[in-house]
Amino acid sequence: MADLTTDADASNGEFLYLAEDAQQILSIAIARQTESGELSRAQLLEIADELGISADTIAEAEREWDTKKYELADQKLFDSQRKQRFQHDLAQFLIVGSGVLVFQLVTGGWLWNWLLYLVFGPWGLQLSWNAWRIYRSNEYMYQQEFQRWRRQQQMKRAVGGAVRRLFGPSRVS
Repeated sequence: MADLTTDADASNGEFLYLAEDAQQILSIAIARQTESGELSRAQLLEIADELGISADTIAEAEREWDTKKYELADQKLFDSQRKQRFQHDLAQFLIVGSGVLVFQLVTGGWLWNWLLYLVFGPWGLQLSWNAWRIYRSNEYMYQQEFQRWRRQQQMKRAVGGAVRRLFGPSRVS
């Protein structure tokens, strides 16, 4: 439950909400007030006007939300790609390891175990490290990896766009 704070100036018995709590309360109230769960821009501006928020502030907030929305979508894509890559690597490790184990059992080739340890040991450690990074990452490392990935994606988009503009759709008559 939200903590309520009192202020010495609030002598008329009103409670003061933290900004985050007020934002959540208003968000829930607006969602319940609208039947479809959507607001038109006019409705948004009307609510803002009733709250004493200027149209310029709303426009700035819209631009900030638009930027944040794309960043959240990029984060979801980044997380999905990381997990898929790990699952692919794990499946590859298990398939190759199982094949080698079956081959050893069939041929009785236990003389070259040390070679398997040299190959599968580091591979298994790398998989363990990747699993730890993906499923138990700290915020700092995650943000570094995400920002590096995001820069790579932006470069790919920029290069792809430049190549498309340079070569354009070829017209064959």
